[in-house]
Amino acid sequence: MSLEINLANKVAVVTGAASGIGAGIAAMLQRAGATVEGCDINEGKSISRVDVTDTLQLNNFVSDVTARRGRIDIVVSCAGSNVFTGAAASSEADWKRNMDLNLTAHWQLALACKAALEASGEGVIIIISSNHAFSTIPGCFPYNIAKTALTGLVRSLAIEWGPQIRTVGIAPGFIDTPGNQTWFNSFPSPEEERNRTVNLHPVKKLGTPEEIGAWCVFLASSYASFSAGTTYLVDGGRSALMQDS
Repeated sequence: MSLEINLANKVAVVTGAASGIGAGIAAMLQRAGATVEGCDINEGKSISRVDVTDTLQLNNFVSDVTARRGRIDIVVSCAGSNVFTGAAASSEADWKRNMDLNLTAHWQLALACKAALEASGEGVIIIISSNHAFSTIPGCFPYNIAKTALTGLVRSLAIEWGPQIRTVGIAPGFIDTPGNQTWFNSFPSPEEERNRTVNLHPVKKLGTPEEIGAWCVFLASSYASFSAGTTYLVDGGRSALMQDS
């Protein structure tokens, strides 16, 4: 029996699609046959410029997609950014910026797409969280707070909007993106820091955006129809290993 996933005739909305994990998700959904409508605060090829923290822009984007495509079947809410200030140093502005982008925008996107997803008959929402929702390290406040809250959003949407809409989450660990390479480059020896980070993972590698995209393809498919209300931790085993340093 072939297990090839075919998402032809499905329309997918992906936020944060211009680069990094979002771009990997968009690419893999397209490979599976879906028509992908991407948006990002940074405009790109076939990517609409949308600030997801601006509810009017978000609603207009969703309305435009629905008008042009006639449907929305899959929503991958990926747009987000690291807001690492630490609990003592974090200002009220830091808190608001983090919550607006890393929590509220996911909720607003779900609301904007709700009617179209219900009309689809097989609507799926996939919310991209972070391994910081499950365990974190010093200095990652308030980002980790918002990501933890997203697991609650996944549960509530699954319970209250199912069965018409199925909601799941993915919590990626350390994914090899240009943003993370910039972080490596901030060290005196970027290659040494990269190797140290890789060795924190039992799989001895970093994740790729395409791997997270493949998870989205599976979770959006009929093979995952019994999956709802859960956020899957995809972190290369890092959380399974006690760290001594």
